[in-house]
Amino acid sequence: MATLTNLKRALILNANAIISSSPRNSLTDEQYAAGFDAFIQGHGWATYRDFIIPELSYLLAPLHKSNALVSVLEIGPGPKSVFGHLPESLRRKIGTYTAFEPNLLFALQLKKFLSSDGKSGTMSNAPFVGLENGPTIHQAPFGSDDEMARIKKYDIILFCHSMYGMKPQHKFIQQALKMLIDGGVVAVFHRAEGLHIDGLAYHHTASSPTGLVGVADDDDALDRFASFVAGFTMQDTDEDKAVRALWRKLCRDLARHEDAHPKILLFSAPEVMMTFNQHADTVSELEMCMPLVLEKRMVKSKEARLQHPATIVRPESVENVRDCIRWALKHGLGLTVVGGGHSAHCLRSNVVAIDMSAFDDVHVLRGVEKDEKEDTSSGALVVVGAGCKTDDIISKTLSEDLTVPLGSRPSVGIGLCLQGGIGHLTRLHGLTCDNIVGAVMVSVASGEIFYVGGVPSEHRPVGASRPDNEADVLWALKGAGTNFGVVISVIVKAHPAPTYVTRNWVLPLSGKADAKRRLRDFDEIVAKECDSLCSADAYLYWENGRLNLGMTTYEILTSSTPPTISRSKPEGDIWGTESNFKTMNGSEAFEAEMYMSAMHGGHGGGKTSSFKRCVFLKGIGKYRIAHRLVAAVESRPSPFCYLHLLHGGGKARDVAWNATAFGCRDWDFACVITGVWPRHEDGTHVMHASVQWVYKVVESLLPLSDGTYGADLGPDPRDGPLAERAFGPNAVRLGCLKRVMDPHNVLAWTCPLPKPPLPKLIILVTGEHGAGKDYCAAVWVSVFTALQGNASFSMLGIRAQTVRISDATKSEYAEATGAEFGRLLEDRAYKEQHRAKLTAFYQEQMRRRPRLPEDHFQKLVHDATDANIDVLFITGMRDEAPVACFCHLVPESKVIEVHVEASEALRVVRGVVADNEEKVTASQYRPDLTFENDLPGEKAVREFAESHLIPLIHNDLHRLADMVCSVPDFPRPGIQFRHVLGISQRPGGLALCASLLQSHFTGTWAKVDAIVCCEVGGLVFAPALASQVGVPLLPIREAGKLPPPTFSVTKDASYISSLASDQPKVEKRIDIERGAILGCETIVVVDDVLSTGETLCAVLSLLKEAGVETVMAVVVAEFPAHRGRRLLRERGFGMVNVQSLLVFGGN
Repeated sequence: MATLTNLKRALILNANAIISSSPRNSLTDEQYAAGFDAFIQGHGWATYRDFIIPELSYLLAPLHKSNALVSVLEIGPGPKSVFGHLPESLRRKIGTYTAFEPNLLFALQLKKFLSSDGKSGTMSNAPFVGLENGPTIHQAPFGSDDEMARIKKYDIILFCHSMYGMKPQHKFIQQALKMLIDGGVVAVFHRAEGLHIDGLAYHHTASSPTGLVGVADDDDALDRFASFVAGFTMQDTDEDKAVRALWRKLCRDLARHEDAHPKILLFSAPEVMMTFNQHADTVSELEMCMPLVLEKRMVKSKEARLQHPATIVRPESVENVRDCIRWALKHGLGLTVVGGGHSAHCLRSNVVAIDMSAFDDVHVLRGVEKDEKEDTSSGALVVVGAGCKTDDIISKTLSEDLTVPLGSRPSVGIGLCLQGGIGHLTRLHGLTCDNIVGAVMVSVASGEIFYVGGVPSEHRPVGASRPDNEADVLWALKGAGTNFGVVISVIVKAHPAPTYVTRNWVLPLSGKADAKRRLRDFDEIVAKECDSLCSADAYLYWENGRLNLGMTTYEILTSSTPPTISRSKPEGDIWGTESNFKTMNGSEAFEAEMYMSAMHGGHGGGKTSSFKRCVFLKGIGKYRIAHRLVAAVESRPSPFCYLHLLHGGGKARDVAWNATAFGCRDWDFACVITGVWPRHEDGTHVMHASVQWVYKVVESLLPLSDGTYGADLGPDPRDGPLAERAFGPNAVRLGCLKRVMDPHNVLAWTCPLPKPPLPKLIILVTGEHGAGKDYCAAVWVSVFTALQGNASFSMLGIRAQTVRISDATKSEYAEATGAEFGRLLEDRAYKEQHRAKLTAFYQEQMRRRPRLPEDHFQKLVHDATDANIDVLFITGMRDEAPVACFCHLVPESKVIEVHVEASEALRVVRGVVADNEEKVTASQYRPDLTFENDLPGEKAVREFAESHLIPLIHNDLHRLADMVCSVPDFPRPGIQFRHVLGISQRPGGLALCASLLQSHFTGTWAKVDAIVCCEVGGLVFAPALASQVGVPLLPIREAGKLPPPTFSVTKDASYISSLASDQPKVEKRIDIERGAILGCETIVVVDDVLSTGETLCAVLSLLKEAGVETVMAVVVAEFPAHRGRRLLRERGFGMVNVQSLLVFGGN
């Protein structure tokens, strides 16, 4: 499948070959519009829906937080503004809309679109109802400086696929930058290939590498499409017919077909988004004070070679590096770091790159005092500059009869080793990162120079200091070190230099069965028999018309093991005879790599490009893994693709998963999936197919793997699922540290780390004045934090915190009135004196900022997220039904309310003036839990937490959540389907679910008359629960499926049912047997999910019809984003207590 860029190149080349000198016509407005149609329908529209619109929403979200309206300038919008497809809440904030659209036909259609929604034709349904004046549409191209000078300034200026005819592109962006208000952005959406904005640095970027464009496979559609892509037609009619015929054939030859859409031709259309702030053109400011790389540095990575950095600076001192970082922080821009040049992310288009090649010193320090913890058995350390490469380090240390355990590529920089470092000494000495004992770095949060760990005093830069979180930083550098600052040097343990004996075998394989058998034999007979002084690598590749299994063993010679005795040599004739038996040192061992010399004639000569990703495997001889490995090589798109299995285990496995950031430890082989193609094929469909092959193979192996290697991973969305598996259980801790060490995301192009998760549990502690809310919350926090080491909850401990939602208002009140903020927090009598004025102040704020409660709530949650809090208690909320009002704002957290009560007499004793208390109106909702705080001391408070709150974070809930698989784009694109019913398909799933439903029920099962469930979801889980608690089960079914007499009500479609079909919705009725339900006073409703609440509302209406007095509900999973609890309140069911075991975010 060709990309659109490759297709355009082919169309023009073939047209030139036939009629190179014939005159050509530019497309008319009508021809352009006809060709453009393919890009906004079908697969083309999917790119808008899944990438452009979400990214544009992300950009606009911060701009509309204030009450001010947003001003928008759109360049080349086409027949409809993409802003018109944003969520209604964002469109409502657009107060000014201006467009430049040179196509007359598009301009007329755009005007019509903006005047209505295209259905009713009335202004009341226009996409931008908040416009202060009507939209302004200039039927002219964007770019005249004289004309632009008369245009006002804007919050956001958008070029959405409208820069293709603008040359040079950077001039148009510079013109747009002049038209921004403070804090505004210029956003560009463009094909990933062909965008060159020289000399400007972008603020933010995103990509969609898997975008597609489809066109109908018929002659007329292909003629319109091909002319649009090529950009011209021929003047001569006969020549035009000949070219069209050729172009149709080219389109069919270069396209891909899908079985689901056999009449559609597909082309790859990767997308990129860039945003530029007002500082985008300050690159020259940095260049004036920094040594530059005058010639583009040759880097190993093919991906990096294709980039066009804003500039490359070459700092010669630590102070230079600090100046680069301060420049980036000042202007809100990012940086990349170039070490060895192997990383695909060391150069990025329109990003300033720091070339660290000046920091290339290697210092060997002998006579270092032995540290038992660090096992510096040689008594030596090596100080390695950030610009050093593996062969530099090995050469220097060999001269001292020492070595450092490094990777297996000689030209790899030390930066990649900060993310692991897997080589032939891994089994003996561990990963490279395991041997790091200290480092010098420059903070990307402040520009300060730090040193961490054991850095000898003579190698500490002047002015360097230890950070407060030194232990965390050193821990993170050992496995994720490129994410937290610009590393200047690392200090690594040295070991005695070994002498290796290497042996190579190449076994031609007779077929799939033979390949699987040989992999099993290699795993069990060769690899597992190796001790820590030996490692065995394997290569699976295709050559000479057949599969081949290559093997290389590396043995470290000792005084007791002469070269003629092998620890790893396979016995028996089935392995053939070895070749290339050699004795060599560490530097020479690089050349023994089979990929360098033997395989495909050698990949080490610079004639090929490659792309790789790595997964960790255990048991490569097992059928499922071996089958997928063999299938991977058989499906290769290029003859040079291969799999490399690097031997692990040994010392690397002995390191505890939480001792370093490198959390994936339990594996035998690092499987490097390598797509290779001739270098002259860079940018062609062969390259794209090879990259896609790598991701497809990784996808097949990932479920069977023990993690992934983070060194290769970057911001490509396809790397997201891999990055989630790169650090094992350490990922969350690393994500939280990233926010502290790189709060402005200066190093945005490193291996992605997860954003710190929202608190798992948010408990809203409500109650009247003097009930003891803050006191109870503080005691409950201490109960949670005491769980350290309890395997039923968290071996690492639970981080809990209590905060008051009123503190923000008190702070603002104190600032406005001169009141003492500290006394408002701690002095009850002082607070009572100001209560009336505080209330009036808050009400005035609410009048001016209607979303004030939501803003205060979200700020508290986000602050807790920054602090890595697991359980957050929020006191002081006065909102009616706070869970229903706020839970949708944090859809991935479980939110409950605990209402604290105390007798009026006790509250008076605590200082509450009874006469001044407001009369409490009858509540129209029921809190999740109620605690009576009338007893002295902490005992009752603690017992309540232990019996009611602690179970809410039990590991059994995590086990249950792990049984719910996620299915993307079902039943429609953009929907992430959570297969809750799949719990029943897992061993022990139903029993675990029933047990949790029983134990988490806050009522008394002995008082329950019956359990009610509605088909289909409830019928899966309710029977097991009913049997377990000994309560009758009453099913609710569609009308007509139960014998009369019945109670019956109408029911709207559930959320998923409404999405699953495009057919008109038919009203349904549900029934329950009259005889079974009569006489039941207390009912528990069991269902699989609570999303929009339509199903539960219908069930509650039915039970109300039947005269049931008390109803409670328990569901397995809740989706707070759909606001089902709000619907329950609106329909009059706010007093029904609804409990859920699990919560899931998103749609």
